[in-house]
Amino acid sequence: MGVIQTTKIVLCWELFEQGMQKGHIAQKFGVHRETVREWIRLISQHPEGLLGFLEQYRNAKKGERTKRKVDGLLKARIWSLREKNNDCCGQKIAYYLEQEYGQSLGVKAIYKILSEKYKLRSKWKKNLKRGELTIATKPRQVIQMDSVHFGMVFAFTGVDTFAKDVSVKLYPTLTSTDGQNFLEYSFTRFGHTDLLQTDGGPEFKGEFRKNVFSFAERFRVARPYKKNEQSYIESFNRTLRKECLGWGNFHPKDIPNLEKELNEYLIYYHTKRAHLSLNMQTPNDILKQHKLMADF
Repeated sequence: MGVIQTTKIVLCWELFEQGMQKGHIAQKFGVHRETVREWIRLISQHPEGLLGFLEQYRNAKKGERTKRKVDGLLKARIWSLREKNNDCCGQKIAYYLEQEYGQSLGVKAIYKILSEKYKLRSKWKKNLKRGELTIATKPRQVIQMDSVHFGMVFAFTGVDTFAKDVSVKLYPTLTSTDGQNFLEYSFTRFGHTDLLQTDGGPEFKGEFRKNVFSFAERFRVARPYKKNEQSYIESFNRTLRKECLGWGNFHPKDIPNLEKELNEYLIYYHTKRAHLSLNMQTPNDILKQHKLMADF
């Protein structure tokens, strides 16, 4: 292999001296043109010209190369950036690393460092076929959940896709423990469901997933960038903003006042607000027709 490569270098140099363009030389020998440019640059700068460069090239190929070591501080920064940014991807970590610390590292190297501490998802799982999304034909058959950001306050939301009745609770943080708490809170209303669906947010992982099958026969994560799969909860989230909490940002100290406003709205939503999709009935009307009790 070494003889073939050095022969290519010699021929590339000869053709360059004859006036052939570097791009044509690269195409002729099946090498990248940047490689050809680098060879010609190094030969031109070497005190002994072509022969000196070839000697240097052969010596560099002898023996194993010393592996580059990544210092512990850089690893710690990469792990910290991943955790701080909701288990983000390697490309984002590379961006944050450059922005915050002025350090540059390839995405492949970042994933290698991440694999030392975390169990990373295999690439093939991105396209893993998920269970079909059930179209509800009765209450409590399908429940969708999501979270809405209001600055430093987070509203966890859940909706029965058939009856359109909802459960909402406010939190000062967005963790899987909060997700677990909302799971238990909301199912005091929903009871049990055939299918519970969420997006892939961190609040619906960890502790949430450890407990989800106490309340649901099946759990499904909606496909990324497929908003129509979470259409019912997305629709309610817009309603929650438009008719109740608005589009402002709040501080955790605002939660007590917000909860009072929210509870008043939910009573109105369930008992008086007519729904076009329910033929101008309320969620409580639908629940009563199916002999289900409603909290309000």
